[in-house]
Amino acid sequence: MGDVSMRASTRSDAPTLPWPMGALVGVLSIGAAVASGQLVAGFVGTDASPFLAVGDAFVDRTPGWLKEFAVSNFGTNDKLVLLSTMGVVLVLFGALAGVLSKRTSAPGTAFAVVLGVIAVVAVLGRSDLGQLSVLAPVVSLVVGVLVFRLLHRLAMEWIVTRDLEPDGRPRRPVYGDSSGDSRRKFMLGTVGVAVGATVAGVVGEVLTNEHNVEGSRAAVGLLVPARKTVVPPGADFARNGTPTFLTDPASFYRVDTALTVPELRAQDWSLRIHGMVDRELTFNFDQIRRRRLTEQIVTLCCVSNPVGGPYISTQKWEGVLLKDLLAEAGVHPDADQLLSTSVDGYTAGTPIDALTDDRGALLAIGMNGQPLPVEHGFPARMVVPGLYGYVSATKWVVDMEVTTFGARQGYWVPRGYSQRAPVKTESRIDVPASFATVNAGSVVVAGIAWAQTKGIDKVEVRVDDGPWQQAQLTTEVTKNAWRMWRIFLPLRPGQHTVEARATDDTGYTQTSAVADPIPNGATGYPSTRFTVK
Repeated sequence: MGDVSMRASTRSDAPTLPWPMGALVGVLSIGAAVASGQLVAGFVGTDASPFLAVGDAFVDRTPGWLKEFAVSNFGTNDKLVLLSTMGVVLVLFGALAGVLSKRTSAPGTAFAVVLGVIAVVAVLGRSDLGQLSVLAPVVSLVVGVLVFRLLHRLAMEWIVTRDLEPDGRPRRPVYGDSSGDSRRKFMLGTVGVAVGATVAGVVGEVLTNEHNVEGSRAAVGLLVPARKTVVPPGADFARNGTPTFLTDPASFYRVDTALTVPELRAQDWSLRIHGMVDRELTFNFDQIRRRRLTEQIVTLCCVSNPVGGPYISTQKWEGVLLKDLLAEAGVHPDADQLLSTSVDGYTAGTPIDALTDDRGALLAIGMNGQPLPVEHGFPARMVVPGLYGYVSATKWVVDMEVTTFGARQGYWVPRGYSQRAPVKTESRIDVPASFATVNAGSVVVAGIAWAQTKGIDKVEVRVDDGPWQQAQLTTEVTKNAWRMWRIFLPLRPGQHTVEARATDDTGYTQTSAVADPIPNGATGYPSTRFTVK
């Protein structure tokens, strides 16, 4: 009898939380923390959201090779993949915290505090946020801790302490019956937290969109340049499989570091030009809008573009010449870099000479006569022909510092990329697609070539390592844009490999040497292997 009593006392010291219930408590607490942070961010700034701030901090610390891996494998869905992965990781962390808290809430509380501190540090590390922004992660931390401790306590109250059967065997954990007060409290607590987190998240999302950026964009109206550019007939071979000369804005490629698209109204935007200048200047949107607008047709391409890759597009851009703005500021003769900063803190360093020569570098506010799409930089962005985007195409730009390459570095330079990144003379084969099957006879091979600011002189094609044959080119619209090409080849049935190379107007021919995108753009011949039947 004494032995039974002793065993009973050792087994009834504390109830044990079953792992499914612990996991539920942890996951709900994580959801409440994230949702409350999003709600507060709706008042103090979208980018103050703890979830997004941590994601941005991860992106900021991403090494170049990992960034190239993400772009190569996920394309423009890389940010969606990152956010989804973060969500899954948070759920797993929450579940683990709950499972480890089977007897006491201390492990889960510690998890919540650590995650909250990480979010606070991430928000404090952003240069584009005000002091009040730290309220979002702080509230998220407090809510996460309080909700976890509350649900954990209610769950423990529901569990009946282990006891012994009359014969000394331990009973299985027993839960309160359906009418038990403790069970009712736990169910109401979990449902209440779930509903509250959902409402907080939805309201936070609504608040972050209340600035009505699309309404501000619509109010800008049509952008009419002093002289319209005209795309002549014969500018593309779209009927043979090339892209259209102008890219549909909805299909224009997007590669940037922003996890969520910054939303800035035109009336809230301003641009500061400072640094090594005679006079510091600040422009608001109306001042830029009322200036003489220039329209340029420019092809933009990303340094992450692999050989034959998709990250290249062409459009008409409306804006003001950057060389005019810099002339008004008075650039010091020993300055050689313009460090531009986006509203989300991204920076890019552009050679001053690329902004002050005759290539037509723009502070762009429009695309094809319409205000810039929000995801492509509204209210204003940079468009500099002949340079890869990471040094020249800052979107949502709000600051320009005239400086030197020795004094400041743009975002990607410390991550292994070159300071100066002129676009390389390249070509792409669009048809036939790799592994396609085409009919025997006259097979059309077509694609694009580009050498912004230099222009394309010729494109050559060879089949199965045979002699190079010159392709037909479309009408040249501008040296700042791509040029399409095509050739009709009499091919017999079987498998064939076609390669292409471009020569620009300086006489330089695209190299066959294979190079990765890091540090300043991929090189090599594009090729396609297909079957003729």
